[in-house]
Amino acid sequence: MEQAIKILGLIAVLATAPAAMADTLLIERAQEKPAEAIPARGQTMAQVEARFGAPSERMDPRGGQKRQWPTINRWVYPAFTVYFEKQRVIDVVARQASPDEVGPKPPIR
Repeated sequence: MEQAIKILGLIAVLATAPAAMADTLLIERAQEKPAEAIPARGQTMAQVEARFGAPSERMDPRGGQKRQWPTINRWVYPAFTVYFEKQRVIDVVARQASPDEVGPKPPIR
């Protein structure tokens, strides 16, 4: 009985939720791009620079205060930001294409 009340409450909350706007999600745009358009996880800094050229900005490294906290380097390109740990790509994040696109917040400086 208690579980049925929880389910009915959840249904009521979902029914009153506002309809989704017609925003372009960054995730959808990133999934549409071919995998060759961004660096692959595990590539070295030299491989990324050879393939995509010099980044428009090399942000200050973060971390490294303790052995357990590796230094993370970030390179900013017009379409994406690349995150490196010990000279290797660990993640790539697509950047917003327009103000209407829902995407990541600007990086912390």
